[in-house]
Amino acid sequence: MSDDDHDAHDHGGHDSHDDHGDHDHHAHDAATVAVAVVTVSSSRSLDEDASGDRIVEIFEDAGHAVAVRELVDDDFDGVQGTVDRLARREDTDAIVTTGGTGVTPDDVTPEAVDPLFEKELPGFGELFRRLSAEEIGTRTVGSRATAGVVDGTLVCCLPGSENAVRLGVEEIILPEVGHLTGLADRGAEPSDGDVDEESHDDGDGDADADAADR
Repeated sequence: MSDDDHDAHDHGGHDSHDDHGDHDHHAHDAATVAVAVVTVSSSRSLDEDASGDRIVEIFEDAGHAVAVRELVDDDFDGVQGTVDRLARREDTDAIVTTGGTGVTPDDVTPEAVDPLFEKELPGFGELFRRLSAEEIGTRTVGSRATAGVVDGTLVCCLPGSENAVRLGVEEIILPEVGHLTGLADRGAEPSDGDVDEESHDDGDGDADADAADR
């Protein structure tokens, strides 16, 4: 599929799926986001973290803010606890991790974050591996890059190499981060208001039942 065909497919899919049109679909897009950058490594320090540096540089050059930057060992509980804690911060819209997505015994990032996901975004890993294959060929099958939503916060987990974070952030995350964080935050916050409005319109308990079904 060509780039033009891909764009047409995407826009057509949105239009056909959303009767309110493209404008409403993107009404909650965030112009800027605050990102938490987490390096998962037992051998690096923040002073020698080229991949983390690259993530920060790319986001700041694009006009976004880095709210916090941390380094955590390749440890299941440490990675899971860090992502869970950062997702609950009021000043964090998205989390990008680098490292721990390979196939060695201490690569545990996907296992640690998966139980936290309220919504998984399988297309992120699929697209990352497709684009990565153009650069590293079949070696991309060893990458377990993944993404999802945790407590209304977008979480994207990338490999530890500098080339991998460049590809993932520049080619995938940056073009979609405003849209995805806007949707994730909208889903986390206004649901109570939506139920109240429907209850007011119906004047009975049907709205609460409908909301539970959704």
